[in-house]
Amino acid sequence: MKFQGSQNYVATQDLMLAVNAAATLTRPLLVKGEPGTGKTMLAEEVAQALDMPLLQWHIKSTTKAQQGLYEYDAVSRLRDSQLSDVDGGERVKNIHNYIVKGVLWQAFTADKPVCLLIDEIDKADIEFPNDLLREIDRMEFYVYETRELIKAKHRPLVFITSNNEKELPDAFLRRCFFHYIKFPEAETMKQIIDVHFPGLKKELLTAAMKTFYDVRNLPGLKKKPSTSELLDWLKLLVAEDIPLEALQSKDDKVAVPPLVGALLKNEQDVTLFEKLVFMQSRNR
Repeated sequence: MKFQGSQNYVATQDLMLAVNAAATLTRPLLVKGEPGTGKTMLAEEVAQALDMPLLQWHIKSTTKAQQGLYEYDAVSRLRDSQLSDVDGGERVKNIHNYIVKGVLWQAFTADKPVCLLIDEIDKADIEFPNDLLREIDRMEFYVYETRELIKAKHRPLVFITSNNEKELPDAFLRRCFFHYIKFPEAETMKQIIDVHFPGLKKELLTAAMKTFYDVRNLPGLKKKPSTSELLDWLKLLVAEDIPLEALQSKDDKVAVPPLVGALLKNEQDVTLFEKLVFMQSRNR
């Protein structure tokens, strides 16, 4: 099975090649790119297009690699041992009752191949990727409490996303196929918008895209607006029925767009943009 895009996700040729290359090599696909460029959605759309179940593991700063494998709930076992009169202590005797299967365990033992998303791996501790090297490479891990080796029935199609908050170890990178999702060019962006807003008027689309790229290309922005923020902004423009004139300036100068809070997400960037508009107005 090869991924050839989907109706809900505009994938470039390079991105489709990367997905299929990772599947052919049976290696995880490490996807990097700006926040909001569709890294997480890629795994969701590939799973749907290939008719594969999707398991998701969203990483936090406190997440440990062991949680993806399993966790031993010793506290519950202790509590049940103190209440052993309820069922004669039979539940306490079976340690399997206190093993909580993680996402990797579920993926390894699934009856059919699954897509596994490890989302924002760079949020975790620097040792997190190293702690998963053996499991991802060999597709197996050992459960010390039950003394059993868990081997993957089917190798999952693994997607790993990163926002580049931390550098990933070389040993980990060596085991992955890498793809960087570039920010969409104007033509690709139009295709993305057409998927979400198929009936959008051409004039509104042209004016909105010009305003968006004017904002995005402003030098010194702390956080440039992303694809997802453009889609949110367009949704607001349509919902609020913002007139086309509000997006157009008579002399083709940059102006503060309506609902700019959907595009700029911190006060420094808003102030910087307002200063640019003010300076242009004085130079007229």
